Amino acid sequence: MIDQKTLAYINLYAVLGTLENLCELVPEASAMLTNAKPISIGFEVKDGPSATITFNNGKCRMEQGVSKCDVKLPFSSCEKFNGLIDGTVTPIPSKGFQHIKFLLKTFTPLTDLLSKYMRPDPKDLKNKDFFEKSTTLMFYTIAVAISQIANNDKIGQFSADHIVNGEIGFSIKNGPAATIRAKDGRLITIKQASENPRAAMEFASIELARDLFDGNINAVACIGTGAITMKGMISMIDNLNRLLDRVALYLA
Repeated sequence: MIDQKTLAYINLYAVLGTLENLCELVPEASAMLTNAKPISIGFEVKDGPSATITFNNGKCRMEQGVSKCDVKLPFSSCEKFNGLIDGTVTPIPSKGFQHIKFLLKTFTPLTDLLSKYMRPDPKDLKNKDFFEKSTTLMFYTIAVAISQIANNDKIGQFSADHIVNGEIGFSIKNGPAATIRAKDGRLITIKQASENPRAAMEFASIELARDLFDGNINAVACIGTGAITMKGMISMIDNLNRLLDRVALYLA
């Protein structure tokens, strides 16, 4: 079962949050952001998450809350917000109508480009550069989704409750890295390598990570062959693996 509230947190912080990385990795994305002044879009979901994405000078960043947004997009429920992500709901701004052109001409094409990398055509994946960028973006989305599931999904919360305080390093060898920080049963993802992890999980290559993300190979088998390296407190990794199983369900 998929919980719509959990999915809303994933869609906002993990999926739309990956726009930050898209603009860093893909020149086509940063080239879209030609606005001379920063423009910020706030997403406010009733009984759910809220965050503001600021676009400026070829880059974007996400912050929690909507107190300082130029455009506010309110959603009456988590289901409505999830409809924005799957293309079935068109939001109406409650603030910032003068920036409608930016929403239609810049933000929408930017999210379309993100979808191209997140749900790629198999033909595009034959291009090495596209493959690496697509997999890197998926990695960051999954890393953030882990924490959203741990904090909001009932089954995920059970796993998170069994993770002791500390940091888990989560990475692809010679590739992207993230930190999963646990404190009192709640997790937060930081999109950079952990300096002092209590446990670590590393995929041997970007190709292996892709196969795992796509469900083409079994994680347990990879651990057995050493294709996935685990270090430190194994109980932390065991529960991280359980959360990863939930991520696959939500991002399928």
